[in-house]
Amino acid sequence: MPKQDVTVFVCVSCRDGADAEVRPGAVFLDALRTRLSERNLTLAVEPVECLAVCKRPATIAFAAPGKWTYVIGDLDVEAHVDELIDAAQSFAASDNGIVPWKERPVCFRKGVVSRTPPLP
Repeated sequence: MPKQDVTVFVCVSCRDGADAEVRPGAVFLDALRTRLSERNLTLAVEPVECLAVCKRPATIAFAAPGKWTYVIGDLDVEAHVDELIDAAQSFAASDNGIVPWKERPVCFRKGVVSRTPPLP
C-alpha cells in the first residue's frame, strides 16, 4: 500500500438487528486488524463510537488529508474484509480519494452511503 495518511474508521456502536448484544462493527474491526496482520499490511484502523448509519452495519469510513471521504455500510465480516482492504489500497493510491467505479470491489460499489469532499 502506498505510504499515505489513510485511516479506516470502523463504527463499533451499532447493534445487530437480531441480537442486541452483537456489535457487527466491533467484530468487523477485530477481523480487519487480524487480516491486515496476516497479509503483512499496514493500515491505520480506528474504532469510532458512531458514524450515524445505524441501519447499515457494519459501517466504515475511508479518510485522508486532501481526499474525499467515503462512508460505506452493509459490510459483512465473512465476505468483505479482504474486499475492504483492497478498496483501501485503491483509495490510498488515488490522488484525490475518488476511486474509479471499475476498481471498487462489490461491497464498495453497493455499500457507499456518502462521499464528502476534502476540506479546503
